[in-house]
Amino acid sequence: MVLLKEKNENGFHYLYDHYSGALYGVILRIVQSKEYTEEIIQDVFVKIWNSIHQYDASKGRFYTWIINIARNTAIDYLKSKGFQNELKNQPLPDFVYNSTELSTHNTTSDYIGFNNVLERLETDKQELIDLAYYQGYTQNEISEKLKIPLGTVKTKMRNALMKLKDLLKDYQ
Repeated sequence: MVLLKEKNENGFHYLYDHYSGALYGVILRIVQSKEYTEEIIQDVFVKIWNSIHQYDASKGRFYTWIINIARNTAIDYLKSKGFQNELKNQPLPDFVYNSTELSTHNTTSDYIGFNNVLERLETDKQELIDLAYYQGYTQNEISEKLKIPLGTVKTKMRNALMKLKDLLKDYQ
């Protein structure tokens, strides 16, 4: 902290070496693109460097402070007009879910027999697992897509995962 506050390069190198992986992971989960994550992480380290004097240890841990900077920067990036325009200008195949992608996922995961396990679930539970884990829908999006209450989606998803866990135990 002292080195960072003194604007010492060694402090910056220590910060990068010890925290870049965690910050990268947080940003990647939000923007879901390695290209955008690499841009954003640079901005995050610049923000940390430039605003280190604002960090107050009495208000929380340093790690929490920098994670919040990364999270907020990533969210701001997603909301930016430039990013929204880039999304609008992407070719359709890269932007829209492709149903053949599902079969690729199923066949690549099937080498461990996972399709056999999934088939033992009830149809509605299979659909939830498919939407959430193969197609990347959030629980809110699943609720809207299936026209069922969010609480029902959460309950059914939890039940599906518990059932899946039990089924997987049989395969060990």
